[in-house]
Amino acid sequence: MESESLKEPKQHRILMGNEAMARGLVEAGVTLAASYPGTPASEILQAVPGFAREAGVALHAEWSVNEKVAYETALANSMCGRRSAVSMKQVGLNVASDPFMRSAYLGVKGGLVVISADDPGPHSSQTEQDSRFFAMFAKIPVLDPSGPREAKSMVGQALRFSEKYEMPVMLRPTTRVCHARQNVPLFRPQSLERLAMFEKNPGRWCATPQYLRELHRLLNQKIEEIAAEEEFFPILTPGDDAFPGACIIASGVALAHTWDLLEEMDLLRRLDLYQVTMPYPLHRDFISHIKSRYQKVLVLEETYPVIELQLALDLVQGRRNKAVPGEGELTPEVIRRVLERFLDLPAAAAVTLPAGEATRPTLCAGCAHRAAFYAIRETFPEGLFPSDIGCYTLGLNLGAVDTCHCMGAGISQAAGFYHAYAAAAAKVPSIVATIGDSTFFHAGVPALINAVFHQARLVLVILDNSTTAMTGHQPTPEVGLTAAAQRGQPVHIADLVRACGVGFLKEADPYDIPGFVSLLKEADGYCRSENGGVAVIIARHPCMLDREARKAQSVLEMCVTEDCTGCRHCLDEFECPALSLDEATYQVVIDGARCIGCGVCVHVCPMGAIKAETKG
Repeated sequence: MESESLKEPKQHRILMGNEAMARGLVEAGVTLAASYPGTPASEILQAVPGFAREAGVALHAEWSVNEKVAYETALANSMCGRRSAVSMKQVGLNVASDPFMRSAYLGVKGGLVVISADDPGPHSSQTEQDSRFFAMFAKIPVLDPSGPREAKSMVGQALRFSEKYEMPVMLRPTTRVCHARQNVPLFRPQSLERLAMFEKNPGRWCATPQYLRELHRLLNQKIEEIAAEEEFFPILTPGDDAFPGACIIASGVALAHTWDLLEEMDLLRRLDLYQVTMPYPLHRDFISHIKSRYQKVLVLEETYPVIELQLALDLVQGRRNKAVPGEGELTPEVIRRVLERFLDLPAAAAVTLPAGEATRPTLCAGCAHRAAFYAIRETFPEGLFPSDIGCYTLGLNLGAVDTCHCMGAGISQAAGFYHAYAAAAAKVPSIVATIGDSTFFHAGVPALINAVFHQARLVLVILDNSTTAMTGHQPTPEVGLTAAAQRGQPVHIADLVRACGVGFLKEADPYDIPGFVSLLKEADGYCRSENGGVAVIIARHPCMLDREARKAQSVLEMCVTEDCTGCRHCLDEFECPALSLDEATYQVVIDGARCIGCGVCVHVCPMGAIKAETKG
């Protein structure tokens, strides 16, 4: 017998949106949650083990090696009748697209909620794609929360509908929902007490093409039924007809911004405002309702015209007719201008913010990636430098990153560059690809196997700082800690590299710039030798944001001598944030508050003007 959460909350707590969804997973009886870290979704899985312990709930939480593996792991748990969750950022859904698309046909048994966090803007992504469009493409229902409290509530809603229709359901928060904070009610977790029971059914779970037409027909039927669910008829906040024949339809955080703006403009409840909680499939009666009742409709949604396309009405204003910008976030400032035009109101005076000093992102002081990139560029000034997604993308500031495409692409593109030059009988430049340790586990292994098999000649530098630093310091498989901070079986990068067939593998600390330069030259020589191929260097040094790693490292006393000529080499070519130029003396100075005393800059100054001494 399934027991529901108590209707009265045990307490309220101010939670980040990602934390609220994590709590929602625990309360809804999820027994397996899987993810690969990626902003803005990282904190969802990160918060799950803590809430599970707090509530006394047994739950398996894992950082999978990539989103595809995470999806397939969660899917198998749901095929056993148990509730499951998988979370990722929007570009992670691209990686998981294969199982995502097929699971719409095959379906699930226990509920499966797919949380795909979008990044309109974008703030920290390669694209600002709309996961709701992906859900529509896959024919999977999608819910669109407007804030943390609603996102938590929709977790349970998604799981109930997933089980009712035996199909995955997507929950699509955006950055502003994921990272906002709100007072959220906490309930007692459900105790579903379900055994794991996989019922063999090859016609469903193995679904060869002979079965797929019927499964597709059933999928279409499910979507038709969901489109008639009264629970998802858009929620109306009625107006007093001050703008006759006009209404606004909004979803997600755009709804929250629109509500606040209308209230601020004294227009709330002056015209009809609809909140769409399920953008796909849009309630079919709602479409005819809008068509019969209004002559002028504004649709506000991020980021693609998902609702607009389903309305398919000429009276709709939105992204398709350029009434709403076709790219970027729908911030309050943007929505206000759209509302003023839609309602024929005078434009409010634009708010001019004081201009701040522009500072481009840079690697942290003491980051070993900076030392590695400096050595690579100094060693191969005419080289080609494909790279990957992570903190180390900032190597572009140091002139050591020429391409950054998607997870794992740096190795594949390095191989492609080699074959392009070799096939054209041109002189092949030194090609040095860089990839982080977590990214290597995620998508680098297949690319490395492919490069080795097809006899590419390139240097691969795996930047191993023993963490997934960019997204919040989640552990990698080599560290040997699970998402619940328990011991796992470590998987070593060096073992994987050897298993890929690499003939040259060495490890080094990039802090030793002279030694690292020598090793890069040796690796390049191997690539160009008669029996050469792919050469791999594992650049090992822990991230300096790890407090324990910082404690274990000796701290040097740094100073700049009068030999400094102000040549700016250390500033422009090394770009350590602890170094700056004193405009009065035109000499470099070291900021003691930022400098961690790593001593790497000693090897950078062409005049030998930077000195390091061991602290007494």
